[in-house]
Amino acid sequence: MLEPSFTILPLPEIHFGAGHFSRLATLAKPFGSTILVVTGRRALEHSGHSAALFDALHRAALKTFHLVVEREPSPELIDRALLLYRPLSVDLVVAVGGGSVLDAGKAVSAMLLQEGSVERFIEGREGFRVHDGRKVPFIAVPTTSGTGSEVTNNAVISRVGQEGYKRSLRHTAFVPNIALIDPELMVTVSAELTAASGMDACTQLLEAYTSPFASPYSDALALSGLERFSRSFLPACSDRAKESGVRGDIAYAALMSGIALANAGLGIVHGFASSVGGLIDIAHGTLCATLLATATRENIRQLRSIDPTHPTLQKYAKAGSILSGCAAVDVYGGCEGLLERLEAWQERLHFPRLGEYGLLSEDLDALVTTTRSKSNAVQLDHAAMKRILSSRL
Repeated sequence: MLEPSFTILPLPEIHFGAGHFSRLATLAKPFGSTILVVTGRRALEHSGHSAALFDALHRAALKTFHLVVEREPSPELIDRALLLYRPLSVDLVVAVGGGSVLDAGKAVSAMLLQEGSVERFIEGREGFRVHDGRKVPFIAVPTTSGTGSEVTNNAVISRVGQEGYKRSLRHTAFVPNIALIDPELMVTVSAELTAASGMDACTQLLEAYTSPFASPYSDALALSGLERFSRSFLPACSDRAKESGVRGDIAYAALMSGIALANAGLGIVHGFASSVGGLIDIAHGTLCATLLATATRENIRQLRSIDPTHPTLQKYAKAGSILSGCAAVDVYGGCEGLLERLEAWQERLHFPRLGEYGLLSEDLDALVTTTRSKSNAVQLDHAAMKRILSSRL
């Protein structure tokens, strides 16, 4: 048997654990004296940690500027930030927030030393220019457990509408210098956001695990994340939401999902995140939550038609055993257990349908022609992709 061939991408310096947020000023100080802090509008303040953060930076004699991000970052938001902060000789960008905040901070970090608009460097855009990798150092501090952006090398930039898109600014140098993950930052996150962001992490774990580009390395990470996710997802969405250990499990799952996706790629749900997410105004985690069960069912159906013993079906079955907590008698039963668990979560947590966000049946033909997903578990034709979307209108 040939040894598998794979490449492991760079990782940040990772600090994981309850109470680690108090170390942020100490970690920031070696980078310089001028810090740009990127946060959301309300979440950090609501958690009670905002004042402590800025007090700690002040006590460390660090000069701080503050950028507030309210939505998924658009090219216009990033360009406005660049106009403000390029002249100020920022030494370090620190982003504290959900996936949108981390993506915004990562993009600003990547663009402060460049000239012109961020849109020139976004993959797939007209006149795309390859980034040279020069950036201002970046520390990522997630306050939700979903995207894994704290360990990835891309920042997702969005423009919503008929000519909209959701694409990446990407370079291996964009991996954060430091990722600080403190589950105590997440105990005040609402049940709705916990569910949506958690399903993003689950989607990333499952899609990376079943990707044709998966490796023993990414498989180990994905399985480890799925085990923690299975143990604590529903408790985090309900009566044990304020337990640091429960939040730690989901934060760990999100962290593993970020490393796994960076090394194995993602599937059709994230393909739709680009196309559908560029057309309608829907949060990324919500899109993942509403599509994962249906997309997984379609993938399994297609794989069974190719070969009922397909190795990827065995992976789906193993994931099903983990998420359901029941050992599968056979591959078929494991896959059915996975689908039943995903659909049960969909029902119990009331994941919304795409029609609630304005997606129409007449939009689907154009969407499936622009959706790409080379890392999906199986190649899907337009009819299969359309079935996935139609079932969640």
